[in-house]
Amino acid sequence: MQTENQNKTKVSVQGVPETMLQTLFARAAESRKENHNIYDEKAIEIVSRLDYDFSKAESDKLMSSGVIARTIVLDRLVNDYLTKHPDAIVINIACGLDTRCYRMKGKYQRWYNIDLPETMDVRSRFLEENGPVYQIAKSATDSSYTMDIEYHGEPVLVVIEGLTMYLTEKDVRKMFEIIDQTFTQAKVLVEVMAPFVVKHMKEKSIEGSQAKFIWGVKSGKAFQRVAPSFLSEKDISLVEGMKEFIPVYKVLGKIPAVRNFSNKILVLNKR
Repeated sequence: MQTENQNKTKVSVQGVPETMLQTLFARAAESRKENHNIYDEKAIEIVSRLDYDFSKAESDKLMSSGVIARTIVLDRLVNDYLTKHPDAIVINIACGLDTRCYRMKGKYQRWYNIDLPETMDVRSRFLEENGPVYQIAKSATDSSYTMDIEYHGEPVLVVIEGLTMYLTEKDVRKMFEIIDQTFTQAKVLVEVMAPFVVKHMKEKSIEGSQAKFIWGVKSGKAFQRVAPSFLSEKDISLVEGMKEFIPVYKVLGKIPAVRNFSNKILVLNKR
């Protein structure tokens, strides 16, 4: 066992960046199942190379279900968009150890993974990306990240998952102002949490870290107040993903309170 651990890579991250390890584990664990609902080969590979205690992530079934559900929903939305816009560039904000760029390989022109320097330091140890997938080690509220993106007016898809609930409303507003000022046309898929959940829920897998839920919003219509340059197209409850692997949600999903309690993917378009 000691020799096995010596061959693995130890990482030390705290706070919000640590959440990327929990979500990575959830995708890998689901992918290893015989009747998996998602399959993430890269996640399996990275988890096998990590020297990290995943015991809390393993016991946090609620977190794992949410990760699987949002992966199902977002993979479908991203695939649909790229099928219609094969010349698109994708901006993946707060990418962590997300591997969607590999599942969507060949369907986009360029893909930019963006996250904080400490996060990208970890990512670069496991994933070498230098085209058509690129790494940008900057905050989503630092407008200089756009200088690292090659852009000539192509269709732009921005994906933001697992981030807004850890930001202040001011930071969310700033993030969307940068997108608005940089791209002439853009569709944004952004995950949000309901205000009630922000106030009353905690993720067991990150309980000991400094990551805390801060901000939430009820709907895409309400989100327009924060990002007035974007028009809400639709809200997709992660219940839609839950239905794929937890049959009872086919019934529960019809109850408005259940749909509203779950995180949502907001589909927004730049006006």
